[in-house]
Amino acid sequence: MKFDVVTIFPEFFAGPLHYGIVRRARESGLIDIRVHDLRQFTHDRHKTVDDRPFGGGEGMVLKPEPIFRAVETILSEAPRRKQERGDTRNQSGGTAVVLLSASGKIFVQETAQRFAGLERMVLLCGRYEGVDERVAEYLATDEISIGDFVLSGGELPAVLVIDAVTRLLPGALGNEASSVHESFSPGRKLAPAGGRKQLQADGENRPNEGVSCAPGLLDYPHYTRPADFRGWKVPDVLLSGDHEEIRRWRQRLALEKTRRNRPDLLSQVNQ
Repeated sequence: MKFDVVTIFPEFFAGPLHYGIVRRARESGLIDIRVHDLRQFTHDRHKTVDDRPFGGGEGMVLKPEPIFRAVETILSEAPRRKQERGDTRNQSGGTAVVLLSASGKIFVQETAQRFAGLERMVLLCGRYEGVDERVAEYLATDEISIGDFVLSGGELPAVLVIDAVTRLLPGALGNEASSVHESFSPGRKLAPAGGRKQLQADGENRPNEGVSCAPGLLDYPHYTRPADFRGWKVPDVLLSGDHEEIRRWRQRLALEKTRRNRPDLLSQVNQ
C-alpha cells in the first residue's frame, strides 16, 4: 500500500515513521511512504502556501492552488471530478485523498479498516487556521479528525492514521489475530444477544452466558510476570488454567472498564 503525505513540515516525519510495525512494514515492502513538501508545488519566489481568509478573521488559511497541484502531480492525472465523500470503493486504483482537519469526521477503527482495503492514500496535513474549503469540497474524498480537540496541524494525525491502517494490512503483525482481538476491533467485541440491557444484566449476574459478537467493549485487562508485583497479585482466575472461566472473567472486566472509562460505547449495543 502507498501512503503519500503532503505537509509544510516534511522533516517532522523523519522520526515517527521509523519505528515498530510501520518501520518493519516499510522494510518488507508491505507499505511505501512518501512525504511531499507542499512548498515545492508553489510557483512564486516566496513559496507561499497560505493567505488571509476572505471576509476577515484571525490567522491564515492554506491556499487551494498548491494543494490541488500537489495531489494532481502525485497521482499523475488531470483535475478529477469530485468523488462521493466517504465512499472510496469505486475510485480508480482504490485511492483516497484524506484531508486531516479538526472539522472532519472522527477517525474510528471502521474507517481504518475501510482505508486498509485501498491501494493508496494521500494524506493532506492542514495547518494554520484551516484549509480553503474547496479542498474539502472538490478534492478530498474524506475529511478526518482524530478527536474533539485542536492541534497545530495534521502531521500528528497523519502518523496516527498510517499506523492504524498499516497494522490492519495482512502480514504487518506477527500474529494476525492481534488486530482482531483489540479494543474497537469488530471481531473481538462481545455482547449478549439480548442487547445492552442483557449486557448489563450479564455483567452483574451471568458474566458470559448467551453471548455473541457485537461492537461495544474496550479490551480486557492484561497481566504478565511476575505474578506478585509489590504485593499486587495477578487475579487467581488467570492462573487457573480454566479457559472458559478466563473468558468469562475477561468479558466481565471488559464491561466494567467500558462502563468506567467509555460508557458512551455501550450505546453501540443494540437496545
